[in-house]
Amino acid sequence: MFDRDKWIEIIEALTANTFRTLLTAFGVFWGIFILVILLAAGKGLENGVKKGFDGIATNTMFMWSKTTSKPYKGLPSLRNYEFNNSDVAALKEKFPDLLYVSPRNELGGNNTQSSNVIRGTKTGAYSIFGDCPELMFQEQMRIVSGRFINQQDILLKRKTAVIGSGVIKDLYDKAEDVIGTYIKVNGVNFIVVGVYKSISRVNGDPESQQKRIYLPFSTFQQAFDYVDVVGWMAITAKDDASITALKPAILEFMKSRHSIDPLDDRAIGNFDLYEQFSKVQGLFLILKVIAYFVGTLVLLSGVIGISNIMLIVVKERTKEIGIRRALGATPAMIRSQILLESIFLTIVAGMLGIAMATGVVVIVNIVLDSMPSGDMMFANPSVDLTVVFVALFILVGSGLLAGYIPAQTAINIKPVDALRAE
Repeated sequence: MFDRDKWIEIIEALTANTFRTLLTAFGVFWGIFILVILLAAGKGLENGVKKGFDGIATNTMFMWSKTTSKPYKGLPSLRNYEFNNSDVAALKEKFPDLLYVSPRNELGGNNTQSSNVIRGTKTGAYSIFGDCPELMFQEQMRIVSGRFINQQDILLKRKTAVIGSGVIKDLYDKAEDVIGTYIKVNGVNFIVVGVYKSISRVNGDPESQQKRIYLPFSTFQQAFDYVDVVGWMAITAKDDASITALKPAILEFMKSRHSIDPLDDRAIGNFDLYEQFSKVQGLFLILKVIAYFVGTLVLLSGVIGISNIMLIVVKERTKEIGIRRALGATPAMIRSQILLESIFLTIVAGMLGIAMATGVVVIVNIVLDSMPSGDMMFANPSVDLTVVFVALFILVGSGLLAGYIPAQTAINIKPVDALRAE
């Protein structure tokens, strides 16, 4: 490995026909280039899609009441019912693996009333939510001024409000101080105690998420005559538990509380965010496997090219090999010489391919950074060091594979026959 003369001989052998060597090396260069680009592109797509889940606890499900589809215990089908405050407490007590059970109510939304919020002479229509303090840990909005709803707001039924940056643009003048001002929601005055900016893109478009108003859940029920009604719940499991695994038991428990047939799957609506997130992760695992598979096949074609060229080189050097064998060179020495030439050519071509692919990825990242992110589902394409080491391992293995058959051919030549070769 550290024999200077041997490396000089390898360089001379590979540069004896430079054009042929370059064409041979290009197959490996292109294969590893394609492999790295495919993996980087897959990672960029993964980052872009997962960016849509930023700011929300993915181990979460949402649950709401619907209309029953089966009669049960003397109760008719097509029966309407509603969740209530006691359901929230019962779920927390029944399932200790639940981290948050957040009751929620809403005014507006898709059915937003015109001018449901008034401030002075300005009016606007927004989604009005009744929420609890733990929502901050489930949707993870960023409070840019003031504070979010706290437990004292809930206990004392304070008329406080947290508004989005989009609401400020509609109802306030530029540079106007927002905290401490009053807004009128459906005829009820609320004092603004905080301003948020949503960092989640899962529920609705980013612009609409900045035009929401959050009120204490208890105040919302009292002010808008919701009494004991819970519109829906955001339920988050602890890190060591799966909300997908808990979901069947949660639905069964809620059906028993509201006298719903256990086989009635249409009575309770639900959306499992963790399940959807897991599907996305599985998709990108498949894409990564496909990238490795395609890249390896392309690389293998380059390896076959190197092996063929090395066979030609061995044939051209038959007489030289015979002379070396006659002078005492062992089969192991001849084999190592051929294998080193093959490995050297493969690694040099492969590392150039990695360097070129890395340069392309850097340029793409620079271009993406200069563009407005918006809803682009592609972000920060990259390849980690693990991929580089895997590629290096593939290159070494490919070099050994490409050189093995030519090396065996070389040591199988008898010295006498080699000396007679022309």
